[in-house]
Amino acid sequence: MSRKATITQKEIVNAAFKITRKEGFEQITSRKLAAAAGCSTQPIFRIYENMDELKKDVYDKAVAYYEDYYKDFAKTHDVPFVDLGLAYIGFAQKYPHLFRLLFVSAQEEYSKSMYDLVNGAGENVVAEINKASAKGVANAQQLFMQMWIFIHGAGCMAVTGDYDLDEASSVGMLESAYKAFSIG
Repeated sequence: MSRKATITQKEIVNAAFKITRKEGFEQITSRKLAAAAGCSTQPIFRIYENMDELKKDVYDKAVAYYEDYYKDFAKTHDVPFVDLGLAYIGFAQKYPHLFRLLFVSAQEEYSKSMYDLVNGAGENVVAEINKASAKGVANAQQLFMQMWIFIHGAGCMAVTGDYDLDEASSVGMLESAYKAFSIG
């Protein structure tokens, strides 16, 4: 009679996600994962044919983690794209390895586009574009693209440690960018 599996797929994914959060996605190896999950490599490869299958599940968990982060982020600013930007920059500061995985790494066949990630199930980008349109912005989609380049740059700077603005300064910067981009 074979031994009953004592570790689940969910536990393996959670352990791999924990490695990703602390050290980065590229640091997931079968040995490191086995140690983190408290098992041998055998259960990992009983559940997953290869590490790429596991990495897809970890990626999906990171996507859900970002969606939850954004959903729970306090949205208190009236100027369009400010809350979207603050959440994105804050995520980059708090979870740099997850940010790299989702928004900076080379795309895999299972990856979502940056737009799909930020828009999310809650249609976050669409809501901000509609908010800008309601404020009289003629081409709110173009304004989003300009703001997004600005916001993504700030997020990348946060990951490298080159972004050290506090929230009030970030709000001022995002509001100024919105005002400048909406004029043109």
